[in-house]
Amino acid sequence: MTYSAKLWPSAHMVMVNWNQRANTLESIRSLLKLDYSRLSLVVVDNGSEDGSVDAIKREFPGITILENATNLGAPIALNQGMKHALQHGADYICLMDNDILADEQMLKELITVAESDPRIAATGPKMYYYDSPKTIWCAGAKIVWKSAETFRLQAEQIDGDNEKPEPQDVDMIPSCALCIKRAALEAVGLMDPRYFVYYNDSDWCARAISQGGRIVYVPSAKLWHKVSATTKAASPTVDYYMTRNRFLFLVRNLSGIRRYQALLYTGMRNLLAIAAYTVKSHNGHRIPHRNARLLALRDAMLGRWGEMSVAAKKLCGSISQRTSVR
Repeated sequence: MTYSAKLWPSAHMVMVNWNQRANTLESIRSLLKLDYSRLSLVVVDNGSEDGSVDAIKREFPGITILENATNLGAPIALNQGMKHALQHGADYICLMDNDILADEQMLKELITVAESDPRIAATGPKMYYYDSPKTIWCAGAKIVWKSAETFRLQAEQIDGDNEKPEPQDVDMIPSCALCIKRAALEAVGLMDPRYFVYYNDSDWCARAISQGGRIVYVPSAKLWHKVSATTKAASPTVDYYMTRNRFLFLVRNLSGIRRYQALLYTGMRNLLAIAAYTVKSHNGHRIPHRNARLLALRDAMLGRWGEMSVAAKKLCGSISQRTSVR
């Protein structure tokens, strides 16, 4: 369907920032170049201390900024932005990381596909590495339910002519670029704040699909994401949240024997990893990762969600706030 400027659905883009001034400013500049007339941008700042808010206000005085005094976590900040968008009549709410550069036609491609089927709850683009512009970082993702692991589709492949050009149904799309239909957001609800970071996007997509919705990857929509194409070891903090949140994800989205099998399998795998980190500590370098996983297992068993405790922070250190799959 071809739309006139007045007929395109209204879209609000929601971006969360936490002490990433330079990246956020560059991403805003990119999004403001999108070929889409009915677009508003909402930045939720999670207590930045690097002058981000003043810099955004100075360069982009017309942009809505929601300011939090402290880092409330990704899901809460995204929910704040999504609530604002709903209150201001958005037909689509697009979640965007603050380290992306978008193709000018990205939003039109995402919304055109979303409008083609009322069952489509959300769409997402092809995501390339920023520092390797032809290498695919993510083309949607698959969830392995027995372990709650999420695998990026086509990851590390060089873009070429072999990919099917038509949109594809996937299990989830990372919230670094997730375009949600208003009706779907109202039906599924906002993101679960208990995750704090990681798995909140997987959880939302799984809930949408369980209600009969479709999550669709759109190859013709493109962006570039500032994640390193060189594999780096995860920090203990990432280990903590990824380990703990897998259990919350499984409890929320599985039931009956499938839930217990998945929880047992995931628990055993983590215990084996903890044992391996203990036996082969690599001169002690793996001990913080072991401790992070132990804390994660403990907190999952006790139902301790949200931001990690002060004691865990001391062990794991800080984390750059990301909302996407790693």
